[in-house]
Amino acid sequence: MAATKTPLTEMKAWKGLTEHYQAIRDVHMRTLFAKDPERGERMTAEGADLFLDYSKNRVNEETIKLLLELAEESGLRERIDAMFRGDKINITEDRAVLHVALRAPKGATIDVDGENVVPDVHQVLEAMSAFSNRIRSGEWKGHTGKPIKNVVNIGIGGSDLGPVMAYEALKHFSDRALTFRFVSNVDGTDFAEAVQDLDAAETLFIVASKTFTTLETMTNANTARDWLLSALGGDKDSVAKHFVAVSTNAEKVSEFGIDTANMFGFWDWVGGRYSMDSAIGLSTMLAVGPENFMAMLDGFHQMDEHFRTAPFEKNLPVLMALLSMWYSNFFGAETIAVLPYEQYLKRFPAYLQQLTMESNGKYITLAGQRVDYSTGTIYFGEPGTNGQHSFYQLIHQGTRLIPCDFIAFGKSLNPLGRHQDMLIANVFAQSEALAFGKTEEQVKAEGTADWLVPHRVFEGNRPSNTIFAKQLSPSVLGQLIALYEHCVLTQGTIWQINSFDQWGVELGKQLAQRIIPELENAELPELTHDSSTNNLIRRYRATKESK
Repeated sequence: MAATKTPLTEMKAWKGLTEHYQAIRDVHMRTLFAKDPERGERMTAEGADLFLDYSKNRVNEETIKLLLELAEESGLRERIDAMFRGDKINITEDRAVLHVALRAPKGATIDVDGENVVPDVHQVLEAMSAFSNRIRSGEWKGHTGKPIKNVVNIGIGGSDLGPVMAYEALKHFSDRALTFRFVSNVDGTDFAEAVQDLDAAETLFIVASKTFTTLETMTNANTARDWLLSALGGDKDSVAKHFVAVSTNAEKVSEFGIDTANMFGFWDWVGGRYSMDSAIGLSTMLAVGPENFMAMLDGFHQMDEHFRTAPFEKNLPVLMALLSMWYSNFFGAETIAVLPYEQYLKRFPAYLQQLTMESNGKYITLAGQRVDYSTGTIYFGEPGTNGQHSFYQLIHQGTRLIPCDFIAFGKSLNPLGRHQDMLIANVFAQSEALAFGKTEEQVKAEGTADWLVPHRVFEGNRPSNTIFAKQLSPSVLGQLIALYEHCVLTQGTIWQINSFDQWGVELGKQLAQRIIPELENAELPELTHDSSTNNLIRRYRATKESK
């Protein structure tokens, strides 16, 4: 049971922000910059290798002051310390929240129930490294004596989105002699397409399921086992040479046919969406090698330390979280666009969708009360410049306020002529256009016909952050992920919700288990759902049975 806190909307800082919003809501960024020409230099912050420009937001010094007061009044400092201490801040599951322990240095001490968990973390990392080196060197042989050339990760949710994103993000650093595929959807097409051109004798499957009972994952894993056995003559001993597990259920892993010596564990104090830097990241380590994987963990840790120690007024996760809440809770914004101008980060927005929306998509407070304010922003995005020719129209001239996070790098990993200059010019141009727009007078001065003028006016006053780093690297990727992880904690603390459970995913799973036999039984059982669901079940059965 959580300690009773002052309700958010009754806090002094919240009331101050409510009053302040009335004064600033119609002030244009043109005016803010005209009155304060140096805000572009001053409204910045740095953490590890990341630089944040938040000057193109609908805020002034008073706004930032009040938002920081809200963070203090909400007990954010105490919450941060509690997380790093290993306190059980996930109260609905009575668990610590220690993804920060996954990247803690070897000599660190982080206790859970009186036991330092860091040595266990590094023991698993060492086992992962040894295994990765055996695969990458060709020492590990499949059942027929061939080395492994293909790796298929089978998981879902955090066991898939993180590995997929990291593989794509760090592809520049990957071993191109190895092919990587990722299977998550229980739709059979996902598996069929993933293995269609693979040689089973050269393929390794990583089955990522903490309990080894996850419906979608184990359905795909069993299909993968059948596929392997069919290709390799049905010898069940072959399973141990072509499957490894990321799990904590040794009994189920062994029953499946996997040697438990090749089972890589993790812990209940790591939520799935925070687990890509644990053994869940085994496919990432296989792709980029242990050294690059450890560099990524170091990047995570650098941002952890920045979040833990930097004053809130210079703290990147805190500032970004407060700004997003400012738009969500006072301007009524419902979304944030994350726009990486780096092709390797093409899956980063999809990864953030689970991290942010599964974490803060809650309407019940820690005290068990229903909130009376917005929580959980909708995240979406695509890499630039592709998005500019897609949904940017809505951001520029639509009727909805959509704050944007631009992510950009000074150097390309693949320098080709003018490409990087053109790419970065677009980043800076988009944030400028969103902020300042184009006035009616400016459009008319271009000689535009009067009837066309309204169509070519840009209101501007659309807020954005720009996150800038020298170059994408394993370390910088870790920093970016941790940045958004800690934004989640900051938002959840102020909204007074539990960012670390996900009960909302359970009901659909339970109902699916009930419906599956109703679809598969030879005889149609008595259906007791609503009329819509009953009718859909009957239609599906009729379709399945038709010629």
